[in-house]
Amino acid sequence: MDCLLVRHGIAVEPDEWDGTEENRPLTEKGKRRVRQAAEGLAALDCKPTHLFTSPFVRAYDTARLLRAAVCPTLKVETREELVVGAKPQQLVELLHALPADAVVVCVGHEPQLGEAVSLLLCGKALPNFPLKKAGAVLVESEDVLNQGRGRLCWWLQPRQLRIIGKRAYGKKRIEQS
Repeated sequence: MDCLLVRHGIAVEPDEWDGTEENRPLTEKGKRRVRQAAEGLAALDCKPTHLFTSPFVRAYDTARLLRAAVCPTLKVETREELVVGAKPQQLVELLHALPADAVVVCVGHEPQLGEAVSLLLCGKALPNFPLKKAGAVLVESEDVLNQGRGRLCWWLQPRQLRIIGKRAYGKKRIEQS
């Protein structure tokens, strides 16, 4: 199983938002950077079989932007295991229930995603594995993912993903000329 965990993009600051926390949206800059990061993920030849997201607007919109670039045929599925405040163990249990050959993208929030990565890699939910906004990490396993049994494939900052996408896009442009 491969599990790609992606943090939502840059959202409107809570003190600048009058609505509910669940409806706090991405900024225009956040949308642009997620699109660019998604191009980087597409260049890494990610082929997901599942696309899960928190139902919070900023995560859901991030998932939709990822879907457009990486996996346009997949349905975006909201999952309560990815909401703000959900325990990392809940996400691990969701992953454990999937087929061993699944390639899962999970879009959510910090600190839960970082703690879930730590749980998958180390067997404990530790607070020192934070993901930056629009950053991504790929954890793999020979079989179904279990806590402490995952292997870190890569951990990419949003800027790195944007550079990968830009290089791939520039190369495709040259090839199409």
